[in-house]
Amino acid sequence: MSEPKKQRESHVKSLRLLQLEKAIQSIAYPSVERLMKELEVSRRTILRDLDELKLYYNAPIEYDRLHKGYYYTDETFFVKNVLISEGELVAMAGILPLLERYDNTPLKDTITKVYQTISQMLPNQVQVQTSLLNDVQFISDPLPAIDSEVFTKIFEAIRVHKTVSFGYRSIRSTTHTPHTLDPYKVYCQKGDWYAVGFCHKHNKYSTYNLSRMKDIVLLGDFEPDKDYEKKVHIDPNFGIWNNELPSFKFELVFDKSINTYILERTWHKNQKCFQDKDGCVHLSFESNQLQETLYWVLHFGSAVKILNPPELKEMYREEIRKMGEMGENG
Repeated sequence: MSEPKKQRESHVKSLRLLQLEKAIQSIAYPSVERLMKELEVSRRTILRDLDELKLYYNAPIEYDRLHKGYYYTDETFFVKNVLISEGELVAMAGILPLLERYDNTPLKDTITKVYQTISQMLPNQVQVQTSLLNDVQFISDPLPAIDSEVFTKIFEAIRVHKTVSFGYRSIRSTTHTPHTLDPYKVYCQKGDWYAVGFCHKHNKYSTYNLSRMKDIVLLGDFEPDKDYEKKVHIDPNFGIWNNELPSFKFELVFDKSINTYILERTWHKNQKCFQDKDGCVHLSFESNQLQETLYWVLHFGSAVKILNPPELKEMYREEIRKMGEMGENG
């Protein structure tokens, strides 16, 4: 039997066991015949499921000869969440290390608690071999810390449409300066969290990194701009910085030494990617994130050639020149 078919049968069985439990609880002394009618299954299936409830879930099911039907000797009993299999729980446990990406937010603790709650709801016979997880090690990116109050209040402000004030330290600054923002949305990009909203200080829509905020305070209500999405110019594929730049068509050629690496990934949702007869990979896409694309291209070093746009070629040359000067001076 194929694995998908086994999983489907397991879910069907789990649902049937829950229906059987409900029938025994809600119907006064249901007989096998009544249970067959309720669940639309055979006598053999009902008897097998009754045995499984008693054997594997310690269900206090008894047969009353006077009433000729089944009942629970403990009316408070319920079948623990049989819809979650051991394999599914192992998969969930395998995801937990990925939460290291969210160490800088309150979300990690919340999701961990949810996992622990689900674990406690499993039947006693389901035990997860946590040693399986020792065979995998996750390497997380270095992430900045986010003040839990900042994280919580930003989401609250978005939900109830409240303006917020906060101190903000930009990437080039040495101090925090006061800002006021009408927040609309939060983006998480590669573990960094950003709030996008209307900035009162600059009188335009801007993006702010949550890790650079402090002393956040909720102020009065603001009336949301229904057309704000038309005024926010970002590209989550390459960068969440709002800017008025036009959309550029980026055309890049990657050396055959890294062709598999480039081909096996989707770098942008509107990308076009193909390998030529020499083994080089041509990648093109459209985005308004010129600066972020430059940072991305730079980490490929000499393995990439920029065909277009001319603005990116010039920025690339200038950055290489600066790095060369720093190397000479060092």
